[in-house]
Amino acid sequence: MSILGKLSFKDQAFKLRENAILDATTMILKDKGFDLMTMDDVASAVGISKPSLYKHFKSKEDLVGEAMIRLIDGAGDFLDQLDKDLKPIEVLSAMLEWALRVRLEGGMPFLPSTSAHVRDMLTRNLKYVGRVLKLNYQLEKLVAKAQKSGDLDASLPSDVILFSYYSRTCDPAVEFLQRYSKLDNEQIIKHMLQVCFAGLHGPRCD
Repeated sequence: MSILGKLSFKDQAFKLRENAILDATTMILKDKGFDLMTMDDVASAVGISKPSLYKHFKSKEDLVGEAMIRLIDGAGDFLDQLDKDLKPIEVLSAMLEWALRVRLEGGMPFLPSTSAHVRDMLTRNLKYVGRVLKLNYQLEKLVAKAQKSGDLDASLPSDVILFSYYSRTCDPAVEFLQRYSKLDNEQIIKHMLQVCFAGLHGPRCD
C-alpha cells in the first residue's frame, strides 16, 4: 500500500496539494530562479490563496528546501531500485541518465550551482544536508569501485571524477541543445552520456 493509501482523506488531500505546490515551485525556480520567485507566484500557479500556501510552508526558504529535498530523495529512490547486479559504471551511467531526463522535463532546478545565497541556505538545512551526504557517499563508493575495475581512470583523484560527474547534471549544454539543436530529449541524453563517459575524442587511427 502506498503512503497516500494509509492516510485519511483529509490528509491525502493535504499531501496531494503539497506535492502540487512543490511541482509548481520547481517549475518557477527553473524559469525565474530563487531571487525572483515569490510565494505569490507559487500560490497563483497552484490556484490557492497565499494563507493556504503558508499552511504548508512557512517561508520561501522552507519551500525551496523541501523542493530540493524531494529531488535528492528521488535520486536516492532511483538508485535503490536499480538492479543490484549492475556494474558500478552502469549504475553511474543510469543515475546520470535519470538526472538528465528529469532536468530536460523541467524537474531539476540547479540552484546550489548558480546561487551562493541558496547554497548558504541549504547548508543550514540539516535535513537536506543529511540526504546529500548519504547520496554522495553512495556515489563515492561507486566511483571507487569503477576505478578499481578499470572502467574509470584510476590515475585521476576520485574527487575529480565525482565532481566532474556532478557537473554533467548542470551542464548548460543541455539547455542549449534542447533549445537550439534538432535533437530530441532522448538523443540529447544519449550524447551527453557519451561525452561524460567516453569523452570527445574519436577512434584512434594507429
